[in-house]
Amino acid sequence: MEILDFIKSCIRRKKIFWTYHVNMRMAERYIPRDIILASVDRYEIIETYPDDKYLSSCLVFACHEDMILHILFALDRETDTVRIITAYKPSPDKWEDDGKTRRTP
Repeated sequence: MEILDFIKSCIRRKKIFWTYHVNMRMAERYIPRDIILASVDRYEIIETYPDDKYLSSCLVFACHEDMILHILFALDRETDTVRIITAYKPSPDKWEDDGKTRRTP
């Protein structure tokens, strides 16, 4: 199964582990869980990290109404779940206007 299909399948089936870190960050950043869940059809992978520390992971672009988000997912294929590590609104000084391309320093 492709990475994006795996993520979307886990989200739709509610096979999600919300890390302590993401819960804290989302509260600080005023990002409700509902937006992450509701934007599943608009997910796009913008970066992959196959050799991440614990599990392979990827950065996903999501858009809901007028809000653009980045969501870092860790993929746990063994347990058929995704872990949401963090979520944030991309900063215009670090990301191009499309919200998908990193600005070069």
